[in-house]
Amino acid sequence: MPKPETLGFYQQVYAVVRQIPYGKVTSYGAIAKFLGAAGSARMVGYAMNGCAKLEDVPAHRVLNRNGLLTGKHHFPGTNLMQQLLESEGHVVINDQLQDFKKHLWDPVKELGFERND
Repeated sequence: MPKPETLGFYQQVYAVVRQIPYGKVTSYGAIAKFLGAAGSARMVGYAMNGCAKLEDVPAHRVLNRNGLLTGKHHFPGTNLMQQLLESEGHVVINDQLQDFKKHLWDPVKELGFERND
């Protein structure tokens, strides 16, 4: 069981992920930077691993910094993450989102600030 402060961080991650627009994606690192924890991309990944039962968190929209579907093994079935991305109009080849930068949603840029608390 994660520590209470870790759970609070996870909730912050989920709040950001809920804001990713349909057809857009972001990265673990972009979320970490927005939360004022730029070196904590892996911690964001841990949060995403634990949100499988949260239907309102579009975890399929969070990829690694190169657009790779590194979290796909946390989704039920073989290719659910890829199928969800493709249903939003994305092209995925060999577990990599094509035109990643074109579809990137940066919470710092889009939400207008970087958290520092």
